[in-house]
Amino acid sequence: MKNHITYEFPLNERIRVFIRLEQLFQEFGHFSSGPTIPDKRAAISVLLDIMSIFRRNDLKSEILKELDRHAKVLNKYADSQNVDPKQLESILNQLTETSKKLYATSGKIGIAIMESDLFQSITQRSSIPGGTCSFDLPEFHYWLEQEESIRLKDLGRWSQPFNEIHNAIALILDFIRHSNAPSEEIAEAGFFQLALDKNLPYQLINVSMDKSLPCFAEISGGKHRCSIRFMVPSEDEQRPTQSTDDIPFSLTRCLF
Repeated sequence: MKNHITYEFPLNERIRVFIRLEQLFQEFGHFSSGPTIPDKRAAISVLLDIMSIFRRNDLKSEILKELDRHAKVLNKYADSQNVDPKQLESILNQLTETSKKLYATSGKIGIAIMESDLFQSITQRSSIPGGTCSFDLPEFHYWLEQEESIRLKDLGRWSQPFNEIHNAIALILDFIRHSNAPSEEIAEAGFFQLALDKNLPYQLINVSMDKSLPCFAEISGGKHRCSIRFMVPSEDEQRPTQSTDDIPFSLTRCLF
């Protein structure tokens, strides 16, 4: 078990959507592999959330812009003596290959699944608490009772249109999270404020702290200035209060 807990704060809407999708893809993978009917229900629910985000966002265009931007940034370091040329070439090849796969996908991603009768029915009934019972959606109930091999095959087919986006987001977020070295900081009386250089393309704030500390990090602000408060949970269900202790933590100002 890792000894630290990490809190992230995206500094723009694009990264916010990417992190939400990253979490949803992780949940979908977890519940898809579960053998029970509740697991499969949860997997479908998560897939509906993924579809909802794709309906509202032109993610293919946004991700292609990000991949292109990362490639341009990395190419600037090609002649630097501090860069491993083989590793740089490998990373650039990953970016190029991922971009090619996304360019090769035509039309709105996942549109056929979104417009299928089954998923339209599940979407409509999901807004009602408990609205996907067997008497509400007998077709869904029939699918849930199929053999595991059939359910896994269908889940793989339904999620397949989103796989390249999933891989691209994982690649982009990995670059961003490892784009800068962390600094060791102290939040005096549980409070820390940082100003960000307006000339640098900061994407994400990463706060890591020891799990043994009895508080959590609450981050607020924008792309130029952020505040970090370390809050102590209440034992009687009241609002958390800011810690009065000096809290050590690691801070990463993630670039790219």
